[in-house]
Amino acid sequence: MSDTRDQHPRRDFLLRSLAAGASAASLPLTSATAAPTPTPAAAPAGYLWLRPDEQVFVEALVNHMCPADGVTPDGVTLGLAVFYDRALGGNWGQGDRLYLQGPFKQGSANQGYQLGMTPAQLFRAGTEGVADYCRATHGKPFDRLPADVREALLKDLQSGKAALPNGVPSAVYFAQLLQMFYEAMFADPIYGGNQDKQGWKLVGYPGVNTANKVNIVKYANKPYRPEPAGIADLS
Repeated sequence: MSDTRDQHPRRDFLLRSLAAGASAASLPLTSATAAPTPTPAAAPAGYLWLRPDEQVFVEALVNHMCPADGVTPDGVTLGLAVFYDRALGGNWGQGDRLYLQGPFKQGSANQGYQLGMTPAQLFRAGTEGVADYCRATHGKPFDRLPADVREALLKDLQSGKAALPNGVPSAVYFAQLLQMFYEAMFADPIYGGNQDKQGWKLVGYPGVNTANKVNIVKYANKPYRPEPAGIADLS
């Protein structure tokens, strides 16, 4: 998670990742008889699912992985923590499409997710485990650790070296945190993250621009930095 090539290591990390999770949308019908498209309801403000201690952890996490610099604001300002909240509290987080009847046995890596927990349950248990680990190892919560200690802890979670006290597999837990970070950074803004389409602008992604196929030809071998369009822009 570190790079010494320039003064924005994590920004360069994001540019290399390009894990855009944007959804496609189609243009509404436009005719004299077509009914007007209703204006989408504004998303509720604040957190809906995360507990207060989880809110603090996620905000510290996304700000560590996406610190403010001259390219974008910090992760909280970009709405990344809100994305975590909405995703975990929604259908995906609640495991609506997961088979959870068991039996659950130790599987190999190529078999994919094998735990008998929904993504939300894994997040909650893993975050509790990290809190206990931080108190036992460092005497303070994750959000109060120095940046270098946070970095080392995240690497230990990723490698599975950090054994969480409650038995949650740290590498699986971290993999979910990281995948959600990618999605929060690059998914359509209607899901809470990527505010002002900053993630798309960072990598030059046009969003759901329906003319992009033509522009690929039009701007061949030329700089192409479009103003990205999101689903809400076409609603």
